Amino acid sequence: MGDPTGNPPATLPGSLRLKTQQHFRRVYQRGRRAAGRWLTVVVCPRGEVEPGPRVGLSVSKDHGGAVRRNKLKRLFREAFRLERHQLPGHVDLVMIPRKRDEDFPLGELRRELVDLCRKALASKPQGRDRGRARPRRDEQEDRS
Repeated sequence: MGDPTGNPPATLPGSLRLKTQQHFRRVYQRGRRAAGRWLTVVVCPRGEVEPGPRVGLSVSKDHGGAVRRNKLKRLFREAFRLERHQLPGHVDLVMIPRKRDEDFPLGELRRELVDLCRKALASKPQGRDRGRARPRRDEQEDRS
């Protein structure tokens, strides 16, 4: 809970994080994407009763060593923590930082996160077979 002044709590509770591979896979398969200067977000509405958005982070090794990747994750979690009251409730989102050599400014991340979430939810759903030319192996007929 926040303090009496209305500030958000200083930590992000585990209940607001995506933790399992199944949760991430669901967001990637059913979610809508929006990309900005600093990050890409994938937003997936969920019908659960749990209030508030949940966040997952995907930081590839292209961003550098473990120290830099963990620093980026802390920064992105902080942006989410400070802006989660501005984000739509009942959504799961995955934040993916864009490859940049310069430092990521927290203020710009916060603004871009809110804008991209709204943009992604307003966009047309992409569906499961986004441009796949042929069915997956498990969807093909048995040709024996």
